[in-house]
Amino acid sequence: MEGRYVRLVRWLIVVAAGVVATTMPVAAQSANRDLIDGLYVQLLYVALPLTLFVMVILSYAVVRFRDNEDPRPTAEDPALEITWTVATAVILLFVGVSSYAVLASPYLSPGVLSDEDLAGTGDNPVEVAEDDMVVEIVAYQWGWQATYPEANVTTQDVIVVPADRDVAFVMTSRDVIHSFAVPGLGLRQDVFPEQESAVRTNVYEPGTYQVQCTEFCGAQHAHMRATIVVVDEETYQTWLVNHEGEENVTDAPAARD
Repeated sequence: MEGRYVRLVRWLIVVAAGVVATTMPVAAQSANRDLIDGLYVQLLYVALPLTLFVMVILSYAVVRFRDNEDPRPTAEDPALEITWTVATAVILLFVGVSSYAVLASPYLSPGVLSDEDLAGTGDNPVEVAEDDMVVEIVAYQWGWQATYPEANVTTQDVIVVPADRDVAFVMTSRDVIHSFAVPGLGLRQDVFPEQESAVRTNVYEPGTYQVQCTEFCGAQHAHMRATIVVVDEETYQTWLVNHEGEENVTDAPAARD
């Protein structure tokens, strides 16, 4: 019987190790993904031992009492009840504190609208850090338009940003509710008509990342896509100067590692 329990525990450990190996996140490409993946790993390290513990107890109970012909209710055990209540509270407190530290980050909660701005009387609907590079994004059925105020450049379905620099996307919609989502960078923000919302990021790795709308917005919703091209600072500044004052730019510099 003991050998059976040992084999069962070993099997559960192997399964848990396999789950960890297949669910560990890859290296983050942005500050947003870094925060989200870090929280994911913290919670995973708590969830897996708890899951393993519950599975061991459940398996033991199934094997130990499978032939019990005279089952009886479990005797009251106040100490055990207090223990699992306190343990649950500690786990929930850990999850809450860990989640709050991530959700309170300016990369995941970049700014909120004031009451005046919600009423349409405010001067600065979205607060962004003074050092942030601002890209103004307008969503419409069914595309994305980006404006770079520093050079008066407007692009169509392509967004160019420099790597290793804080960037704030300040967004609004011309028609219905859209949602700006970049899974590769851990970005997602709803975009509302006649209101401004913002999402903030700092991308570590030059490359090309896909933008999609994740809020159903009409017949061509599935085709509402764009591309974020992340390049080094020098390439970005050169591209910006070359297109200064232009509208509906669709070309982007090649992303280089």
